[in-house]
Amino acid sequence: MDITELMAEGSLPDIVIGDPDAPVAIVEYASMTCGHCANFHENSYPAIKANYIDTGKAKLIIREFPFDPRALAAFMLARCTGDDAKRTAMIDILFDKQDEWARAENASTALLNIAKLAGFSQTSFAACLNNKELQQQITLTQERGQEFGGRRHPDLLRERRQVYRIASRRPDGGHH
Repeated sequence: MDITELMAEGSLPDIVIGDPDAPVAIVEYASMTCGHCANFHENSYPAIKANYIDTGKAKLIIREFPFDPRALAAFMLARCTGDDAKRTAMIDILFDKQDEWARAENASTALLNIAKLAGFSQTSFAACLNNKELQQQITLTQERGQEFGGRRHPDLLRERRQVYRIASRRPDGGHH
């Protein structure tokens, strides 16, 4: 896959943070249950946002690469919130509270409690998670990431230049 194919939107509209017309695009393939992805959003992302996104030098495109059903559910909830601002806020909350829901004995209840903060009811929560079309579209986004070579996460890909990859290891020593 070349950079033109990478930058083309897939089956879902991209989640864009910053000016959609910014001259540089940073594409992040992430999993909501990835500890390294949460660490990136907590520790590295604020500086990238302040220095590049908020100044209009770059935009961040977040694309789904769920490792497991919990990550898929979290991304589905983010997609069901509505516009980019709400999606971004939901992603931020899910990364911030990752320890509360990703490893919870009852992930559904933990995710529902977080989703209620974004205005979900029990009914809208269930409808979102039962949306097979959305589930398929997120799976297609993940497959596109795999075609580009995404294996470890977060993967950050910068448009028009060299590809940057943040290599990380899982606690068991394997790669994400």
